[in-house]
Amino acid sequence: MTGLVDRLLRVRNRFPRVVNRAIDYVADHPMGLLGQLAARRLGYPLDIPEVSTVDSRLIRVFIAPVNYSNQGRMWARSLELADPRIAARNMAVDIPGGFSFPADLVVPVPVYHNSTGWQSAQLAAVERFSHVLIEAEEPLFGRLFGRDVVAESRVLIAAGVDVAFIAHGTDVRLPSRHAASTPWSPYLDPDMYLARLERRAQEHIDFLTGSGRPVFVSTPDLLADLPNASWCPVVIDPSKWAGPPPASQSPQPLRVVHAPSSPTIKGTQLIEPTLRRLMDQGTIEYVPVVGVASSRMPEIFREADVVLDQFRLGSYGVAACEAMAAGKTVIGHVLEDVRDYVSQATGLSLPVVEATPASLEGVLKKMAADRSLLGASGRAGITFVSAVHDGRRSAAVLKADWLDLHSM
Repeated sequence: MTGLVDRLLRVRNRFPRVVNRAIDYVADHPMGLLGQLAARRLGYPLDIPEVSTVDSRLIRVFIAPVNYSNQGRMWARSLELADPRIAARNMAVDIPGGFSFPADLVVPVPVYHNSTGWQSAQLAAVERFSHVLIEAEEPLFGRLFGRDVVAESRVLIAAGVDVAFIAHGTDVRLPSRHAASTPWSPYLDPDMYLARLERRAQEHIDFLTGSGRPVFVSTPDLLADLPNASWCPVVIDPSKWAGPPPASQSPQPLRVVHAPSSPTIKGTQLIEPTLRRLMDQGTIEYVPVVGVASSRMPEIFREADVVLDQFRLGSYGVAACEAMAAGKTVIGHVLEDVRDYVSQATGLSLPVVEATPASLEGVLKKMAADRSLLGASGRAGITFVSAVHDGRRSAAVLKADWLDLHSM
C-alpha cells in the first residue's frame, strides 16, 4: 500500500487533465453514480458486525475513524489512565494492504461503506458517548450521510454529543504554505499532483476554523495551518521500545536505519545517494526498512546506532518518538519555528539532531568519528519522550481544552 500511494503521488501530474478531473470528481462525489459503482466493487456484507460499546462512566469518549500509527487507540488509553471518570474507545476502518494497528473496534471496508445496517447501528451506539473526537475530518459512518463530516457532526451535536476534531497531517497541511517554508518541501516537486491536496486542505482548514468546536493537531508543525488549535502530542509506550543503553565507542561502521512510511514525503530519494556513498566508504552500514510489520520495529530500532526520520516536512512524528524511546540518535530536518514551539510548550529542547539532505553527510561523519555524541543524544531522547509522548501530556491537553470545559 505504501509503495502504491508513493507512486500515485509522483505520477498523477503525468495523467491527462481530463483523467485527473475524473478521479477528483469521483473522490469528491461519493454518492454520485461513479462513486456508487466504485463502492459496489467493495462488496455488500450480509452480517452486521459489532458496534462500539462503552460503560456508564460520566465522561465517555469515542475516537475514530483512522487510527493512524495507532494514535486513536493510544489517546483513548491515555485518557482512561489520566482520569477514572473517563471511559474511552476508538474505532478504525480496516484498509486492505495498509498498516495494521489494533483498535477497540476494527471495521472492514465493505461494512463501513456499504452496510446501512451497521452504519445506523453504529450511529445509535456513538450517540451514547458523551464526547466524540473525529480524526482527519474523515466520516465516522461511511456513506450514511454521503461521507459528509459536517452533516455527521451536526447530527451528533443535535443528539447532545460534544464533538471535537483532530487533524493529522495532509488533511490540513496547505501545500502552498508549506512550499514556502522549506526548500526541501515535497510540494515543490514538479511531479507532485497538488490541485486536490490544496483544495481539500483549504476546505478542511475553513471548516475547522469556523466549526466553533475544539480543534487539535497531532504534530506541532500543523499549528502553522491551524494556529488556534491545540497540540495533542502523539503517544507511544516507552516501555515497548526500551532497549540496551545508547551505543558507545565501536570500531564497526555506524549502523543507520531509515524506515519511511512514505519515501517521497519523508525524502528517501534525497538522502539515499549520500547513504550509499558513505556505505561504500565504510563509514556507515545503511539499513533501509520497507514493508516490515510494526511488531518487528522495536527490534530493528534497538539494533541501530542512528535512525533517520524525515527530511522534507520539517517536523517529527511517531517514528521519531519510537526511536528516541529506544535510546537511539534520531536525525531529521525540523523547522526552527517548530523547535521553538516545542521548547516553549514543554520546557525541553527537541533532541532530533538537525540535518537536511545537503548537510546529512557531514552530520553522520561527525557521529561516526565521535561515538560519544550518540550516547548524549540517545539519553536526551529517552528523557524527552518520557516527558512529552507517554500519553500524560496528551490526556492533559484533551482534558484542559475540551473535556473539562465541556463536561457536566
